[in-house]
Amino acid sequence: MRRWMAEAGVVAVAGTVTVYRIAVAGLAPADRAPDGWAYGLGLAMALALLARRRWPAATLATVGALFLAYHMSRYPGGAPAAPLWVAMYSVAVAPRRRSGLAVAAVFLLLDLHGRMMVEDVGPLDATLDSSTVVFAAALLLGEAVRSRRIRLTLSAAERDRAAEQRVIEERIRIARELHDVTAHTLAVVGVQAGVAAEVLEDDPDQARAALDVVRQASREAMVELRAAVGALRDGRRDPAPGDHRPAGLDGTPGDLRDPAGEPSPAPPAPALDRLPELTAATGAVLLHDGEPRPMPRAVEATAYRIVQEAVANAVRHADAHRIEVRLGYRPDGLTLSVRDDGRGADGPPGNGLRGMAERATGLGGWLRAGPAEGGGFQVRGWLPG
Repeated sequence: MRRWMAEAGVVAVAGTVTVYRIAVAGLAPADRAPDGWAYGLGLAMALALLARRRWPAATLATVGALFLAYHMSRYPGGAPAAPLWVAMYSVAVAPRRRSGLAVAAVFLLLDLHGRMMVEDVGPLDATLDSSTVVFAAALLLGEAVRSRRIRLTLSAAERDRAAEQRVIEERIRIARELHDVTAHTLAVVGVQAGVAAEVLEDDPDQARAALDVVRQASREAMVELRAAVGALRDGRRDPAPGDHRPAGLDGTPGDLRDPAGEPSPAPPAPALDRLPELTAATGAVLLHDGEPRPMPRAVEATAYRIVQEAVANAVRHADAHRIEVRLGYRPDGLTLSVRDDGRGADGPPGNGLRGMAERATGLGGWLRAGPAEGGGFQVRGWLPG
């Protein structure tokens, strides 16, 4: 309805301007005075604009034919040009405009030829400039508007693609977090439950300590899983240490809050200072090369997750007796290695290995995983820092 009202407004304005221009047009010696037929032609040109959006080429052809008929009847020249300007603009701005531009070219040639005959001048005479320039300006205006609409459409599509890509990347990140947390927790539970079962009768205190480790690992896993599920459900993600307004799925800042409006608890981003706890819970050995120093937050979190996944794989799949975790502090970054003496990989790389590689390359580093010299399996990587 609003669109039809807008079109009716265009027709009304074009008709009013046309009638006014016909009424006040000056008469040349050979011109006929405007009569009802002259006003009828002008109004018919305006009414034809109702079809300009659906059939722009046909509308321009109709308006142009009526315009030529007006001039062939020797009425004052140029008076009913307003509808023609609108029709020219509509052809240029239309999505499909090849036929419309062809009609516009034919009309311009006919109009130029007719005025050359009436004025008895050549095609480059200055007296012909005014009308031709106005028609060309209408076409150029339509082209400018069309180009702007295309740019806006492309820009909106690009924003949509970027937003979709951010959502996909966030889901991949959450999937990696869920995989790492569950794999690590199951590894810890498996190791400590085995320890508790072996010493339950001979050393109840050690069995109780092993079960406490299981309980603590389960609590931490529940906190991290709750945060990951919250990000999937509400678009929230975990804040890094020191961040009070973490970014959501769309990258905009926002508080972590529960439905009641209170800030939701979220686990801190894992860091290298948690590795001793991780290795102790899984029976791994932690070694350092170089002087330990604070690393960028993203590097520490990524290194922790890579070690966590590698150790979990060694515990769950390699049947290893020794797992060695080695961190090397280098001037250009952090090297890491997780090696076990187990049976090695017995199949294609799984989601865990792919996730570790994605984490490393995402920071500009690298990661390699494969059989180790002398047997077992080794994960090696480097992170810039």
